[in-house]
Amino acid sequence: MAVTRPAPRPVPAALPTGPGPGRGSGSGSGAVVPGPRRAVAHRYAALPPPLEVALAALRLEALLGDPRDAANPYGLPALTTPLTTSRTTTGSITGRAGGVGGAGEDRAGLLAAAGLGRIRAADQLVRALRPVLRRDVALGHACAAAAGPCPVPAALLGPAALLAATGTVLRQAARIVAGRCHGEPALRQWRPVLATVFADLLACESLTSVALRRPAGPASGALLPAVAGYVVPTVVADVLAQLDLVLTECGHGPAGLEGRMLAKLAGDLPAAGVDAAAAGSWQTHLVRALPALAQSPGPQHTALPALFRLAAPDPDPDPAPDPAADPVSGTGPRPASGSGPGSAVTAAAPGANRQHGQHGLDGLDGDGESGGGDGVVLSGLSRAAVRPAGGDPDRAALAGVARRLLSEQRALRRPCRAAGLDGPDGPAVRALADRQALLWLAAAVLGVQEAADEGRGLFLGGPHWALLALSGITERLGVPLPAPAADPREQVWAELAGRVRRGVDCDIYATRVLW
Repeated sequence: MAVTRPAPRPVPAALPTGPGPGRGSGSGSGAVVPGPRRAVAHRYAALPPPLEVALAALRLEALLGDPRDAANPYGLPALTTPLTTSRTTTGSITGRAGGVGGAGEDRAGLLAAAGLGRIRAADQLVRALRPVLRRDVALGHACAAAAGPCPVPAALLGPAALLAATGTVLRQAARIVAGRCHGEPALRQWRPVLATVFADLLACESLTSVALRRPAGPASGALLPAVAGYVVPTVVADVLAQLDLVLTECGHGPAGLEGRMLAKLAGDLPAAGVDAAAAGSWQTHLVRALPALAQSPGPQHTALPALFRLAAPDPDPDPAPDPAADPVSGTGPRPASGSGPGSAVTAAAPGANRQHGQHGLDGLDGDGESGGGDGVVLSGLSRAAVRPAGGDPDRAALAGVARRLLSEQRALRRPCRAAGLDGPDGPAVRALADRQALLWLAAAVLGVQEAADEGRGLFLGGPHWALLALSGITERLGVPLPAPAADPREQVWAELAGRVRRGVDCDIYATRVLW
């Protein structure tokens, strides 16, 4: 019996396909703007990637075709349609591969044709994969599996795909609200809601992007992937509930495309390892790592760590992928059954490598002392707490929130270092792990914001999104804000609406989309 499957779409002639002279970056309408090769990456994103990454992403997005085309097997209508099969008179099976977008060789061919095989840095590969990740979590997971050994740690591929796919739903919701709120003033009530969703996604992507840039090897520990594996699904669960509310109230319920996108995304969470069960498993690992989570940044972290500079080269590029590597801190592909760390990260269990003098997931060395590593992220809190505001009340408010969160982190050090007597399932230690993970999230936000605040006028370098993201974190922590500050939601909504209008993704890099 033969199974019909779609062939990859041809690359448009105007799109550069090799390392020779290029033509420019994508615009919101799908055109490719001519220009010098060195300007391609800068036109592609506000935080530009290397040229080969921008070209690979543009080629991949062109190969995937128009996401709104109902006849496109890689379009949103097809990907959100449940799988149906029918038998022909000759006995062959035809079907619509809703959510998978063709067979494995087709997906691998897409990635090869786009040139993704030449990208070795994990964070840059995720940027190049973003066109497929933003369409469908299952399709992104299937493409990564079809590509074979992948430099993206398996523990971070799921969160990255979840954020990209959720961002697509956010863009759809923002397009609806922005397009109708002038004629229907009642819809304006959803603008601050979507602004908050936008800030939450930027916060989660800050953490994930920083984790993807962490140096490979046992000395770095594996705290950041574990924190992201817990925090991202937990926060995004609330984000999806807010998006569902907004879309339903705007008349786009379960029967419409947006409703089907949400339903498909929710159904794919277990396979991608980003459902509630996977988040709970990561929380268990964080409980065992509480002494390391409570570490304080030492004096060696007074300079801004390179992990926060998302547009800079990786601080320590990953080596060539090893298929047998540990899927948490190494480079191996996610196991087919993977849904979180329960079966995928046994080799990285706390203390598993101590007999070899290596760092386990708990980030401690053989003597139980903190080895630094991923804990450098906490310098985002300490640096922000003492940054001069320069007379800017919003930046002053940001520093005030950072000081309040830093005090919370210091207060938790003693109970975290003494934790573990009740086992990993005690409510007290799980609450400590939750609070520490949220503080790491806040530290990533502040570090990324500081790195982008270089006088270029970037939205990411401004205080508004960070203030809004931190207000959500402090609300989750139950930590009162130090003083009333101006509401940043209107500025964040203006950025989101402007991106939708200009054809720019709602990712942390402000990446242009072709379609």
